[in-house]
Amino acid sequence: MQRRNFIQLSTLAGVGLSMPLAGLFNACSSHPEHSQEFKNLISELLKDWCDGMIAIQINDPSNIEMHGSLDCPSCSHIHGRCMDAVYPFLYMADVSGDPKYVEAAKLVMTWAANNVSQENGAWTVVPNPKSWKGITIFGAIALAEALQYHGHVLDEATRKAWTKRLGKAGQYIYDTFTIDFTNINYPGTAIYGLNLIGNVLNRDDFKARSKTLASEIKTYFTPQEGLLFGECKKPSSRLSEKGLYGVDLGYNVEETLNSLVMYALKEKDEELLQLVTKSLNSHLEFMLPDGGWDNSWGNRMYKWSYWGSRTCDGSQPAFAMLADVNPAFGTAAVKNTELLKRCTADGLIHGGPGYIEAGIPPCVHHTFTHAKPLAALLDHWEHLPEINANTPLPRLTSDGTTYFKDLDVTLFARGDWRGTVSAYDAEYHYKEDFRQATGASLGVLYHNKVGLLCAASMAEYHMVEPYNQQPQPNKDIALTPRIETFKNEEWYTNLYDLQATTNTSDIDGKVVISSEVSLKNQKREVVTNTASIFDLSYACTDNGFKIKVASNQGIAAPTAFVLPIISPNNDAVTKISDTEITIQKPEGLVTIKANVPLKIKDMEGNRTFNMVPGVEALPLEVFFEEGQNELRITISVS
Repeated sequence: MQRRNFIQLSTLAGVGLSMPLAGLFNACSSHPEHSQEFKNLISELLKDWCDGMIAIQINDPSNIEMHGSLDCPSCSHIHGRCMDAVYPFLYMADVSGDPKYVEAAKLVMTWAANNVSQENGAWTVVPNPKSWKGITIFGAIALAEALQYHGHVLDEATRKAWTKRLGKAGQYIYDTFTIDFTNINYPGTAIYGLNLIGNVLNRDDFKARSKTLASEIKTYFTPQEGLLFGECKKPSSRLSEKGLYGVDLGYNVEETLNSLVMYALKEKDEELLQLVTKSLNSHLEFMLPDGGWDNSWGNRMYKWSYWGSRTCDGSQPAFAMLADVNPAFGTAAVKNTELLKRCTADGLIHGGPGYIEAGIPPCVHHTFTHAKPLAALLDHWEHLPEINANTPLPRLTSDGTTYFKDLDVTLFARGDWRGTVSAYDAEYHYKEDFRQATGASLGVLYHNKVGLLCAASMAEYHMVEPYNQQPQPNKDIALTPRIETFKNEEWYTNLYDLQATTNTSDIDGKVVISSEVSLKNQKREVVTNTASIFDLSYACTDNGFKIKVASNQGIAAPTAFVLPIISPNNDAVTKISDTEITIQKPEGLVTIKANVPLKIKDMEGNRTFNMVPGVEALPLEVFFEEGQNELRITISVS
């Protein structure tokens, strides 16, 4: 189907409210079956996830605080948003005819009614009436979609009760949400949410507010690359010292842009559709060849799980629905879904590719949120464009460098090597810094043959959102490659140098990204009485990747470059010599060499694990030796 027809037909208002968003019409009923392989993938995965959630659902009517909830394998509390599962449960009930899914849907709604439902129509993030209520928008969308597409599987009393409850939630959102009352993902998602609820309930005022928010959000795209901004504490338009906006890839692709695409298609908002298409193209530059999302630089990357953001819905709807605009969008939807499947065990998504090998239990939050977009795709299936993985992702075929002026972030590619260097200085919080990759640090290093080799973490792991993050197991060792030293046990590193900038060259087959960086503590104080300024450069050729660190100042304190290499504990590590080690991966041999001895940081066990981005790593460190002013490290793959 041509995009023009899709948009035009999607705007037929007031027709068939029991039909999907893109299915408010019959003109495409002859659209041929397409993308069967992708449909099978998401259908099977959705069933697996729903069955996995039912397996941990608590059915104990005597315990009102637990009855109907999803018992999280990793967290000591019940996630207030577990009622979001009502939509995928009802979808499965409808397509399978199995009453267990209706029962599961009723149970999560019962738990929500007894524990997180408020008189003003809101739901809270945990069973505490004073806790965050903005999440009401997500529960309301899930309930509205469940009722709109599958409400007929419910008994009349339940359907009426849930419809009434949806009205209260919609009123709360209508009364509370403005474009800048908090992070942009909330009002951005409310654009679709209020429109959807307005259609289900015949509330023109909800739809009018949706249209107003849609008009206002058009100023929330960065000037150069069109990245959606506003992921920072108020004001959401706050600029960093470099004049950069707060951008988080995870929230954008897995939540807000979905809402904007679905709204723009339905309401034929051509201007918004153009904005979001440009934005999706820019965001797609950060998808790695295996479907992973490179959010190493994002200012809410404390929820980065490599496959996406821990509490968002998933990137499938926006990219799948616009796959005829850019076929690579379809590839993105397929590849990311395949990655989610690889991170699934026992019916639940694990928060990163290293969880299963490391024996880290999964948080159920990932599963009940990411199940929703799969149900949405299946509900819209007959009106989607063709979706497949035939068109390569931009980062698979890229060569050279791509500089994002709106982020001060550089992507590089040469041969099979892919990487990200970040000097992005935007902070999520105005009082505390939950430091993502910056200071000209290496956010990601990826090789097409062996996969992920380096991935940034928070500089120090913090439970920024204690209800939405898992505790860090064992000792916290940052995974971001860095220069570091300690003075009076205080940590100084380029990871806190927000003033660093980068220079790039591409000559004779060699890509070089260089910077002058300073070693600072979390208070941005420069270390004294030892070298504080270093030249840091990365060089990439077809044959390998090199890191060089040098200083003209006297190095009076132990100073090292730390290079955590992503490596599950079943990889074989061999010490060839004091200055060379190899790591045998299933797809190839990784060799790391240095001009001085390679050491392994002190840790518990034979690997360190970090919740951001959810992987195991071998933390190597290379120290400057006495009288030496230059370190050289080479990584190669054979």
